[in-house]
Amino acid sequence: MAESENDRAAKRPKTTDAMNDPGVAGVPSPDGPVSGFEITRILRECAREKNIFIHGKVKDQDAVVILEKTPIGQDTVSELLKSSELQLEMKNDVYSTYQLRAPAHLNEIKTTVICPATEKHVKKYLHQEVFLVEESGEDYRTVTLPYISSQSFSVQWVHNILEKKAEADRIVFEDPDPVTGFVLLPDFKWDQKQLQDLYLIAIVHRRDVKSLRDLTSEHLPLLTNIRSKGEDSIQRQYGVPPSKLRVYFHYQPSYYHLHVHFTSLEYSAPGCGVERAHLLSDVIQNLQADSSYYRSRSLAFPLRADDALLLKFREAGKL
Repeated sequence: MAESENDRAAKRPKTTDAMNDPGVAGVPSPDGPVSGFEITRILRECAREKNIFIHGKVKDQDAVVILEKTPIGQDTVSELLKSSELQLEMKNDVYSTYQLRAPAHLNEIKTTVICPATEKHVKKYLHQEVFLVEESGEDYRTVTLPYISSQSFSVQWVHNILEKKAEADRIVFEDPDPVTGFVLLPDFKWDQKQLQDLYLIAIVHRRDVKSLRDLTSEHLPLLTNIRSKGEDSIQRQYGVPPSKLRVYFHYQPSYYHLHVHFTSLEYSAPGCGVERAHLLSDVIQNLQADSSYYRSRSLAFPLRADDALLLKFREAGKL
């Protein structure tokens, strides 16, 4: 169902329901939000990842549109090769390159629309320099926490999921316990068509834990429950065993309601690098050894040049 941005709306695209769009999932919508999209500028593009991020307007409202080439599924390769047109570009001995024109149904582009988009949404996708910040426990209390508290980072979309007001049909598992329970659902980065890029999010029912920094040994039953039931559910639903999963937290998180990422080891998901990801198994062991581990130790994380939190660290003389 996430680079450090603190508004989950900027991380997680809104559904058509959230945009008051009458469209129904799976049904073609020729009059959808992109038909009237007016381009303002290109925020970022990546040739390797085959995506582009565009800022513009839909009916006088700011919007961000993300276009991503969908993966080639193994079950479509035969049809793709047999039914596409080839145009020769170059031939040299045993080597040749072509432009392949695939049938429309095999040439889909995943399109994500964020509308109305805030300034935070736009900044999230704008290419920026990135800096590594090392935050001590004291820095968290004196710099980061006051900054978080001063901002209005909405997690209403999270509450909507937990209360079944939105995305209820996407939940693949739920433990309703108010203390140790959670919901598990696919992240929007995963198209659910192949397992190599499997990506699910476990969102806890508790609303009093914002991030890794809040965790103590008191939360071990919650964390072990997420690990065991999350892994079991994924193995039952998708046939992927725990040994092929990467299960971790982000710090800083993209939104301040505790959640855990479950991704395939074969997928290099955004934010899975050592500068931001903390394996759930390591977190459990660290809290078993020291209840206040994450309240006292230093944690490093990347911040973009335009992130207001980076400015706070500079003002405090920490960079």
